[in-house]
Amino acid sequence: MAAPAKDQDFIDPESPTAKSSTSSTLDPVATPANTTSTVTTNSPPKRNAFTELMAPKPKAPVSQAPQSLASKASQVIRGVWRGALIEYIEHPERFPNQVLRLTEQTVLIKDAFPKATVHLLLLPRSPDHYLLHPHTAFEDPAFLVTMREEAAAAAELAAAELARQLGSFSADHRARDEAMDRGVPFDELPPGRDYGRDIRVGTHAHPSMAHLHVHIISRDMRSDRATHRKHYNSFNTPFFVPLADYPLAEDDVRRETGFQNGNLARDLVCWRCGKGFGNRFAELKRHLEEEFEEWRAE
Repeated sequence: MAAPAKDQDFIDPESPTAKSSTSSTLDPVATPANTTSTVTTNSPPKRNAFTELMAPKPKAPVSQAPQSLASKASQVIRGVWRGALIEYIEHPERFPNQVLRLTEQTVLIKDAFPKATVHLLLLPRSPDHYLLHPHTAFEDPAFLVTMREEAAAAAELAAAELARQLGSFSADHRARDEAMDRGVPFDELPPGRDYGRDIRVGTHAHPSMAHLHVHIISRDMRSDRATHRKHYNSFNTPFFVPLADYPLAEDDVRRETGFQNGNLARDLVCWRCGKGFGNRFAELKRHLEEEFEEWRAE
């Protein structure tokens, strides 16, 4: 399948302008031993993952084993911002405060520049795939199935974290908790809030990072790391491609660079109420705070 059209230069929506940090409070998650493993380390618990991976590192000893093309390519881009994710793929044990779930197939981490209350990245560990564009990588049926399964597990963790952070504000969630406190039988409990509906899973049509990653993100878009119209539009226009939509057809307009650059430059529209804000990003940010209060209270 042909690569995405290159008729225009792509506008990078996520280049960082501030030092790394993360607002998420998600803790590393233990999962069944037959499918996943948790990361253990003697590293100090307060190390900042992104600062560490960007810091100069001692030269590694020369390996006598042959390297894959993917490994060689990763070494070329390792020292630049676009190649930063390879550190999580190859050395997840170095980042106990960032890595939430580790399996043979993937690494799940907190996004270092979260654009919402909960924002995670799912990274494949396969050298055959992790340097491919998502449009190309997800043409592999077996790989796509694996990533969908891993993403589903990641979305469950994200929903649980959203419930942990916001459940006390939710009318539906409180009603269930109160019924449980009264001893109402489990099969008679009110359903409570389904936070899974508030989690989105997908990729950017033209990713900023060199290594393949899937976003698992809550829909609120409330974050001090969202500082530009492109940050918002990259998740709220067709620039964000749901994982469920892959593989894309050859003639899918979302493959076209020109179309996607246009999406990043679109007028701003509230994800919840549909109100338009033109290019007035600061005004949208204030509006999103109001929407957040109402949304979390549902």
